[in-house]
Formats: sequence, C-alpha cells, structure tokens
Amino acid sequence: MKTNYRILDLIRRDRAPLESHLIDGLVDGRVSRRDFVRHGSLLGLSLPLLGRIGMAAGFGAAPSLARAQGAPGATIRVACYAPAGAIDPVTNADGGGYLMVQQVGEFLCIDGPDLVLRPVLAESWKPNDKGTVWTFKLRKGVKFHSGGEMRADDVVATFDRLADPAGSSNALSVFKGVLQKGATKKIDDYTVEFHLDAPNGNFPYMVSSDNYNAIILPASYKGDYEKSFDGTGPFKRENYTPKVGASFVRNEDYWGEKALPDRTEFTFFADIQPQILGLQGGQVDIINQLSGLTSIGLLNDPNVEIISLKATTNRQVHMRCDSDPFKDPRVRRAIALSIDRDKVVAGLLKGRASMGNDSPFAPVYPSTDTSVPPRKRDIAQAKQLMEAAGAGKGFKVTLTAMSFQEIPAYAQLIQNWVKEIGIELDLNILDEGAYYGDAVFGKSPWLDSVMGITGYGHRGVPNVFLAAPLKSDGTWNSAHFKNEKYDMLVDSYIAALDLEAQKATAGKIQELLLEETPVLFTYFADYLTGTAKGVTGVQPSAMGQLFLEKASKA
Repeated sequence: MKTNYRILDLIRRDRAPLESHLIDGLVDGRVSRRDFVRHGSLLGLSLPLLGRIGMAAGFGAAPSLARAQGAPGATIRVACYAPAGAIDPVTNADGGGYLMVQQVGEFLCIDGPDLVLRPVLAESWKPNDKGTVWTFKLRKGVKFHSGGEMRADDVVATFDRLADPAGSSNALSVFKGVLQKGATKKIDDYTVEFHLDAPNGNFPYMVSSDNYNAIILPASYKGDYEKSFDGTGPFKRENYTPKVGASFVRNEDYWGEKALPDRTEFTFFADIQPQILGLQGGQVDIINQLSGLTSIGLLNDPNVEIISLKATTNRQVHMRCDSDPFKDPRVRRAIALSIDRDKVVAGLLKGRASMGNDSPFAPVYPSTDTSVPPRKRDIAQAKQLMEAAGAGKGFKVTLTAMSFQEIPAYAQLIQNWVKEIGIELDLNILDEGAYYGDAVFGKSPWLDSVMGITGYGHRGVPNVFLAAPLKSDGTWNSAHFKNEKYDMLVDSYIAALDLEAQKATAGKIQELLLEETPVLFTYFADYLTGTAKGVTGVQPSAMGQLFLEKASKA
C-alpha cells in the first residue's frame, strides 16, 4: 500500500510534537509498526487512531486480538498457588494474592500480552511536553461493588496510599523517586493529574496492570480487604477461604460488557504437581502459571492447550560488587562467559524463553538496542579474565537461591559450568519466605548474600528492573552495585519520552552492564498457562493475572 500523506497531514494537525515525531518515525522506517503501536499507546493515542495512522502510512489494517465469543453460563475452575498471607491490594506481593484482587478489581489501564496499553477505568491519558505531569481522563458511570461511583477522589486516595512512605505499600518499589504522596491531583470528578518527581516517559505502565498493586479502591478504604473484596470488576466475590480457595460470580451491574461465565472457582495449591494432576484428571480447567520445566508432561498432551506469552520474567543472578571474590568486574564477567545460554533456553526452559544479554533489556522491549552484540559462552576468555584478576587458582563461594519453579535446577547448571574456570559453588536453596527474610538490608539472604538467584516477574517496561535492583540507592540492590554513570544513564532513559531517545540511551546502559556485570540476565522466560481442551477465551497476563470475563467451555 502507498503512503497517504494527505490523511497523515490531517492527523498531524491535532497532534503534539512528540506524537508527530513518532508518526514520522513510522513513515520513515525508523520505527517498526509493532513498536509504533506500543509506544503510541503509551503516549495515550487510541488504538483506532493508531490503526488509521498505520493504514495511511501504507501498512494495511492492524492485526486484531478479537476472538470468537463462546457460550455463556460456564463455571470456570482454576488451579493456582495459595496467597502467602492476608489479601490486601496495597500490600500484596505474591502471585496468589494479587490474582485474587484482580478478579474483582480493575486498573486505570491494562498492559496486554503485546505490551500495548489499553484503557479500562481511564478513557485516555497524555503527558505534558516534559513528561513531568500525566493527565488521565476517567470513565464515567463506573460503580464499586459496594455501590458508590468511582471518581477522581478514589483514584487520588488509591495512589496516595500506594506512594505513602509511612505505610506498607508494596508499590513503593515502583513509585520511589517517581510519585510522592500528595502528588496525585484531582482536577475535576473525572480528571486526575500525576505530578511526578522527575520526567518519566513510561509512567502509564506504573498505574496499569503492570503494577499489580494499582487496583482502584474507594477513597474510604481502611484495610481488612478480605471482608469486602470491593472493586469495579466484572466479577464479585462469592466466597473466600484462606489456604483453600475462592469463588466469584458475574457482576450484573458491571459498567462494561457482562462476563460470560456465571461463576469462577479457584483452588489453592502449595505445589505445581497436584495442579497438573488436577488438569489432566478433569478437576480443574486452567493452571494459571506453568514454567518450561514443570510443563514438560503437558506439552504433548492432546487434551491440554498451552497459552504462551513472550515475557520479561527473569532470574537475576547477583554478585556482590562490594565483597570478595566479586569486587573485580573481570571475575563477574568470567562467570558470565561460563554460562551456556543456549542450553539454558533449549534445555532448562524447553525453548520457552528468549536469550538474555546481562541487562534488563529483553528482546521484547521496543527500546532495547538489538545492535549490541550478544554475550556467548567462552571458557578460554573466562579463564584469561580469572588470571588477570588474580583468581586463576579459583575460589569457593556460596550461591543462595530461592526454591521456585526452575531456579534450583538453574543453580545446579551454574554450579557445573563455573567448575570449568576453577570456581566451587556451594548451593544454599531456601524456601521463598526464608530467602526474602524481612526484605531489608541486613535481614535478608536475598539482599545480603554474596551471590544469589532471585525470581523477578514480568514488567511491560524495564524501569523497575533498571532502578530497584541496580541503581546505587535501589531498594532491591542485592548486588550492592554503585556506579554514578549508570545512575545518570538510567535517569536519562526514564526521562525520555521519545522512543528513539530511549533506544539510544538503552544501548549505552547495555554496554555498561556488559562491562560491569553486577547481575546476570541469561534468559527471559515465556509466561505459560495451561487450559483443558475446549476451554476458550482465557486471557492470562505475563504479570500472573488471569482475565476470565470472556472464558467459556465447549
């Protein structure tokens, strides 16, 4: 198709300079169609408008995610991990907990499986020219299950709770240095402004489903969520029993299209194997989360469908930069060069992963600089680095890891590979609770161990991965990595509103982290959900959420 410049010129008349620059990037070929749609949605351009621009630029109609609608009235049964503690949208930090909240609650927008942002409780959003203020227009006529209409006061109160440093919000890891309590402003009943600490080009992801704590709650919320399960979503709580399960029913007063299922049931498990047996035996219809390693027995089962999403889920191997034997970056690089990434992806993850290059920039991110050469296994070079660092005779060190999905098996692979360069690893595998400890420096094997492996869930943009575990003041800086140049580059990346500017800074960050190697990012695992054959309309998110309003059974 040919470019229709007349239509493009008409569209540009109402667009901000930043939006026009993105359109020019698509027309000139500097920005791909996929990245154009993702970044355009981030800037608040609607999907219909992005589609019209793509058509005018000669790309044809955008692919649709729409599915054929199934039959209504089913009961959908889900196997999932049990919430680790009391359910509270503000403090939840585990998959079981925020899965429960998401069944009844909603976000301003959602981060789809294609990383495209779609409006939910917000109808639109846009930044000012510096990216320091983001304005969100709220949907009218949305009611909480408790009866009141959702308005700006509720949104302001929600984000003040999440950004309150005196509280126990799990979202402080997202909002530290980004959004303060009191910086979310009501303009009118259906307009909210977020006044940020600094320019932030990716901010809408931080108030989307990407931030699983960002469920909008009534302004009157005071805690004790398990008594109310209040929200605005397409399902309402029917029953919740800690350590056992939960059930939800269709919300007949939902503001949008009504859910297809009459009912959903969630059964809690402590381990994956009973979930697999339940799916194969017909006791459940869905396993919310699998891994490449745990799903081996299901991959060739004709009665099971695997939904696979490209994701940024990663297992960070940190090495303490302030402690022997990892003070010298040459030792850290040597360990990185001993890892056989091809075998990790093909063997451990059964091909259900993308290769990592020791930075948070996963291949799926539009801002990743794919021209940076990938790191390959090179034992000869690793040995040379060990010699140059004065560690040619090797050393003994403990690798502490959490017992979750494939992480223990990954630790064993690392243990075997580093033997080839003279390093003897003792493995210390802890359950999740013991590994995280109090999750503060001085009281956490995660943050205090000289070497460790931590599981990180998917994020639609790399901001949290760049800041929390790697900036000098990062709340999750288990590598104790302190580098002023890195901190400045991350601040520059986060501030950039333009995709090409983000990519240019990303390349510099990627090269710096290859040189310093405080943390290994050897793979980004796909997100896998298993369903019984004949179950359709299930939409998982790589964050671990499960959207069931379109689900049905044959």
